Amino acid sequence: MRIVIADDAVLLREGLIRLLTERGHQVVAAVGDGDALVQAVVTHRPDVSIVDVRMPPSHTDEGLRAAVQARALVPATPILVLSQYVEVSYADDLLATGAGVGYLLKDRVAAIGEFLDALVRITAGGTVLDPEVITQLFARRRRDDPLRDLTPREREVLGLMAEGHSNTAIARTLVVTDGAVEKHVRNIFTKLDLPPDVEQHRRVRAVLAYLRG
Repeated sequence: MRIVIADDAVLLREGLIRLLTERGHQVVAAVGDGDALVQAVVTHRPDVSIVDVRMPPSHTDEGLRAAVQARALVPATPILVLSQYVEVSYADDLLATGAGVGYLLKDRVAAIGEFLDALVRITAGGTVLDPEVITQLFARRRRDDPLRDLTPREREVLGLMAEGHSNTAIARTLVVTDGAVEKHVRNIFTKLDLPPDVEQHRRVRAVLAYLRG
């Protein structure tokens, strides 16, 4: 894969470069601020970009805003956002830009196999959401939860969808058949009032409903 890295922390940036190049990937640009990220994406059209949420000058949401801008200029360019803390609104804003995005805590980088797998799924147009974000979403559920009609199993399936898993991977995790998962997914789409559409797009919209619940 051809990859752009945007992180103002030099040690993390250099660590990512070494990790990815050792795995046979090409880092086409490594930058430290949002403007440079946007320029790198426009110039190199990478397979995926890895972006820190907080970058100069204010260290708030520059990375996220730059990622959204990059996707506006280069539609559907895959983006993986890394954050030190769980900030659900950032994940919501990023997912609103469509498929091929991910939001992970920086701690997940240490689980190298899972991190690299997340990059592959995002590059393929999938959506990957950190499990810790899922945990916090459940903790803040409201009485007007749009997911209130989902069964416990359907919520479980939707949570795994939010983590970026395919139907086959969900079936393997839950120890059920692919057909059973497909039925749950159809029920989720119906209960969330998501009409027939491109399958990947409907999955993203279902995850957005999950985030906003």
